[in-house]
Amino acid sequence: MMRPGPSPVTTTLNPEPREDCPEEKPDAERRELQRSSAIRPWHLVVAGLVLLAGSIASLFVGVSAISPADLLRLSDDQVQVLLISRVPRLVAILLAGTALSVAGLIMMHLARNRFVTPSTAGTAESAGLGILVATMFFGSESIMAKMLIAVVFAILGTLIFLQILKRLSFQDMIVVPLVGIMFGGVITAVTTFFAYRADLLQTLSTWTSGDFSGVLAGRYELLWVAGGLTVIGYLYADRFTVAGMGESFAINLGISYNRVINLGLLLVAVMTAVTVVTVGDIPFLGLIVPNLVCMALGDNLRRVLPITALAGAFVVLICDVIGRIIRFPYEIPVGTVVGVLGSAIFIVLILRTRSKAA
Repeated sequence: MMRPGPSPVTTTLNPEPREDCPEEKPDAERRELQRSSAIRPWHLVVAGLVLLAGSIASLFVGVSAISPADLLRLSDDQVQVLLISRVPRLVAILLAGTALSVAGLIMMHLARNRFVTPSTAGTAESAGLGILVATMFFGSESIMAKMLIAVVFAILGTLIFLQILKRLSFQDMIVVPLVGIMFGGVITAVTTFFAYRADLLQTLSTWTSGDFSGVLAGRYELLWVAGGLTVIGYLYADRFTVAGMGESFAINLGISYNRVINLGLLLVAVMTAVTVVTVGDIPFLGLIVPNLVCMALGDNLRRVLPITALAGAFVVLICDVIGRIIRFPYEIPVGTVVGVLGSAIFIVLILRTRSKAA
């Protein structure tokens, strides 16, 4: 008689090990579930109220003097400042911070590495190269056409990075993002070279450093696309979580692995490209915010995604206010402030991971 093979249930309960957590012990799993279940609706309410308070306060920071007391007797000039500059800038800050943080969260789950995000995989740099190509060869086209070209380049850059990873003989969690940073540096060098040849270096600087000083009514609405994609990412959160457990695990649960991966990469590429086209690149935002949120609340994507979105918007808002007041009346681009903060936190995260491995 032939011995019966293993049951499907046994196969399903043995997922592929994740690279960032090769050994998942029962105690660690219980602690993870406890942290994930610790998220309550009132947490979202408190986070939303804090973000709302910060948003209202940011409306009164700027060269044009507007105080809360002036709301009762606003002049025509003050009304114009609020409606044309301050409110559109605030909306752009919230949408950009939300989109980049959620994009980083989705990408690090799909790549099964906490340090692989659009900032460390060449996605943002590839989008910048796409914008340069669109400007050089399709300068008369609409902003939507340029955005589509940037999306195509962002997808191609991400796919090339993933192909590079497949050819590496090591899968160290720290080395992988460093390879991505070097890959992004090569793309930036190519972009800078062709921008110099085409006398577009000054234009290039608006894409490489996120800056909200030029955001006005009519110049930021493309970011609503990124906001809509954030909602789609939440609807597919469970599928992204399953896909992040490995191909065989996802297939055993009836999930189309390749389709989910492609959808996730498309969402990440579009959200990154839209942000770069509209306000420029904000480095390390999609890296530090998801990591800090997951360290505090667990890795359940559906549970932590709303908190990640709110935290990303809050971080960009605070950094933008700092950039506006640190050299008042001049401004420091928010990309510079976030880059300094994010690089420091990135180093701390690396050292913390290394100390745990040791």
